[in-house]
Amino acid sequence: MNGLLEIVQPGIGTTVQDDGRAGHRHHGMPLSGWLDGPLARAANALLGNPPDAAALELRGMGTVLRVKAGPVRVALAGRIGATCLRADGGRSALPAWHSATLRDGDQLLLGAAESGCAYLAMAGGLLVEIQLGSRSSYWRAGLAGVLGRALRPGDPLPCGAWSHAEPREWRCRSPWTQSDGPVRVILGPQQDHFTPNAIGQFLDQNWEATAAQDRMGLRFQGEALAHVNAAAADIVSDGVAPGAIQVPANGQPIVLLADGQTVGGYPKIATVISADLPRLAHLRPGTRVRFEAVNLEQARRALNDEHARWQRWLSSRETYLPPGTVDETALYNSNLIDGMLRADP
Repeated sequence: MNGLLEIVQPGIGTTVQDDGRAGHRHHGMPLSGWLDGPLARAANALLGNPPDAAALELRGMGTVLRVKAGPVRVALAGRIGATCLRADGGRSALPAWHSATLRDGDQLLLGAAESGCAYLAMAGGLLVEIQLGSRSSYWRAGLAGVLGRALRPGDPLPCGAWSHAEPREWRCRSPWTQSDGPVRVILGPQQDHFTPNAIGQFLDQNWEATAAQDRMGLRFQGEALAHVNAAAADIVSDGVAPGAIQVPANGQPIVLLADGQTVGGYPKIATVISADLPRLAHLRPGTRVRFEAVNLEQARRALNDEHARWQRWLSSRETYLPPGTVDETALYNSNLIDGMLRADP
């Protein structure tokens, strides 16, 4: 069965994202996709969706959705909660790490993404238009999402098919936690554009995340890093990727994120490793972090550790029957009365 949600209020920074638009960087097209892939895949896993199913990325507050054609099953992942306003006048909370089934006319009022990024997935995934192999919103190029632009009141969000015969919902008792240790990086490829003191300074000081951040990148501020000379603050533009840390002439690092450009002309002092890159989606302005240099083998082990953590999380999920729900399949399988037949009106 397919469902349909409608945007009542788009909220701040809410976009449709999936695992990104791979294979088009040679056309100058950013990867886009989720800022925190493991968190988005967790939301999908609470619904039995494929890991790459499109979902709503929530980066602010104020998003309100209405079910236009139901039922629609949803799940939240992250430091966020929501309130369900039922069409019959009832009201219930939808905490994170739980799924819930909404009916025609129900509204979902989403709270603030307290850590900076959260995800709302729908059973069957969001079926907005695919462009260049992805449903991810990339507003700068007018791609995908809903008509390639910011969400507006009245926009439809069609959902994929799913079977609603199973009344049991999913939940997880183990919250997804982010490390509070240093953000690990691999130095280079242009660390020779910086003085030896600047390399040590980059790794030894606490950097403050600024308000200058969006899906394209995040600016940090701290004691300025010195280039070996004025000319070293610029390079012939070369390829960059999410996680690259560029340092322009002002000496303040910029970390590229999912919507980051494909080439850049500032020297790159380091690159955030894949295992730690999702953490940057949760750095509120004023948050202070340090960087730690690791080698390629350490980066690979960190990614393997993240995969193992993911598998442990998957095994912690459980199903439950919401109060007042009758599990008809279990009832009929119990064979309380031999030869009992169901007589629907």
